[in-house]
Amino acid sequence: MPVLGCIADDFTGGTDLANNLVKGGFRTVQTIGIPKPVTKLEEIDAVVVALKTRTCPVEQALRESKEALHWLESIGCRQFYFKYCSTFDSTPRGNIGPVIELLLREIGASFTIASPAFPDNGRTVYRGHLFVHDQLLNESGMQHHPLTPMTDPNIVRVLAAQTRLTVGLIRLDLVRQGEKAVSHAFDTREGQPGTVAITDATSNEDLVVLAGAARHLRLVTGGSGLAIGLGKNFGLQKGRAAKAIAPAGRRAILAGSCSRMTLKQIEAAKKVYPHFKVVPEELAAQFNATLERVLSWAKEHRSNPDPLLVYTSGSPDEVASNQKSLGANRAGDLCESFLAEVAENFVNEEIFQLIVAGGETSGAVVSKLGLDLLRIGPEIAAGVPWTLASGSDREIALALKSGNFGSEEFFVDAWRFLGSPK
Repeated sequence: MPVLGCIADDFTGGTDLANNLVKGGFRTVQTIGIPKPVTKLEEIDAVVVALKTRTCPVEQALRESKEALHWLESIGCRQFYFKYCSTFDSTPRGNIGPVIELLLREIGASFTIASPAFPDNGRTVYRGHLFVHDQLLNESGMQHHPLTPMTDPNIVRVLAAQTRLTVGLIRLDLVRQGEKAVSHAFDTREGQPGTVAITDATSNEDLVVLAGAARHLRLVTGGSGLAIGLGKNFGLQKGRAAKAIAPAGRRAILAGSCSRMTLKQIEAAKKVYPHFKVVPEELAAQFNATLERVLSWAKEHRSNPDPLLVYTSGSPDEVASNQKSLGANRAGDLCESFLAEVAENFVNEEIFQLIVAGGETSGAVVSKLGLDLLRIGPEIAAGVPWTLASGSDREIALALKSGNFGSEEFFVDAWRFLGSPK
């Protein structure tokens, strides 16, 4: 039965976490929302409940997170993990701080950690400042994120603006003293009024120390990096994901992320794959007609075995122009809804192997397809596994990619990690 219950604030983040849990030894399943009826969990160590609460109203994030927590408690989970992006994607109002407050209150705890670091993907924290590779967060491109622009790299300050909890810092020099020293620091904070501590970490070894020190915490929070060290707390041995057996069918890539890396990945894929770009203004004026054009184009390429690439991604200047003419929310909603419609039509046309780039886009696609369970397969790149996704009497091979994850050749290389079609 599950011992670790996880709540992810978006769908790509859920697969990112599930992937690292599998690497850390947990037999893991990801659900899309709270499953109904309850999935069989006898041979599962960890459950990741993926929500779509990163950018929704705070009240909705609190309600859905509370429901997920109570469901995880009902299936016997002993420790809980709130997963958000390793770039701390949020707004000054939330939702990371309010959800941490809620979870601490609901489980009757007074202290937790916030550990966004994920060194395997270049995300490190030093003196409370978040770096993406060798750049501060606010200079990494994340300052241009259309929904959650990150303009302050000081995560202590960012989180303090979102919560009534006291926000502290576990510095790297303490982490390097080892698990016992960090555990003692955690213990001294547990008796104080509500507190959350940002944790410095610049290597996987730092995360293993932090995970070990957190063995007695009811709640941990962070990116997916912390997961690599949690298995030993439950006596688990590092494991491997089963090889994915891909459903027979054609292939497609749907990209809505406007991150720097996704834009580079699109350019690399355009050199070898059929591709179709859609812009928000087009959707605002002729949504259905644009959809028909994309579907007609796809049918023209039916005999081509190469993946089809459909994308709404744009440069920072294009994003700014779209938001100026349509508004930030409407531009994003149009793109997400459009790619979700494309996904449903593609799957109905037996495109059963699908890559989706972007957290909000992934949420829209998964919801539209009625998928509710993801079994974790082989890792494509750090934080991005193939999954076998099922729901609504369909089953597809699905990779949900956070915007900045993966190498420039991700869209080209990902397919070789799939097993032979069944």
